Amino acid sequence: MENTHYAGFWIRLAASLVDTVILIVVLGIPLAIMFGVDYSDPDATGPGFMVNLIQYGAPIVLTVWFWVKYLGTPGKMLLKLQVVDANTGQALSTPQAIGRYLGYYISLIPFMLGFIWVAFDSRKQGFHDKLAGTVVVHATVRGETS
Repeated sequence: MENTHYAGFWIRLAASLVDTVILIVVLGIPLAIMFGVDYSDPDATGPGFMVNLIQYGAPIVLTVWFWVKYLGTPGKMLLKLQVVDANTGQALSTPQAIGRYLGYYISLIPFMLGFIWVAFDSRKQGFHDKLAGTVVVHATVRGETS
């Protein structure tokens, strides 16, 4: 992938913050309305399984779906970034996207070093990108707009 402009740490962090705000609005507010503001309090007795399924399952499914279908989450699309296969520059396969998401946990474990690594890597890959064989690029440089 020649002529590729990889997305660095700060713009990817900004995209993640946008995604977090969207998830709070799309999932957190409805959950608070349906189950009360203390729906995520582990000491409170409440709906349990359903809240956990929505709170933890929905972000996984949505993130993987957005990566496969649109090459990025809404935050990345807003900032004109794309998550693509590191070798071909093409869209991720579903197993590759799932592997990338699972790689997030590996990136988190050693004091978030896997995410911080993006700032130092030549192709701006975090541990999760390296494990899944992905890169995050600026879409406009690739000749695409979204």
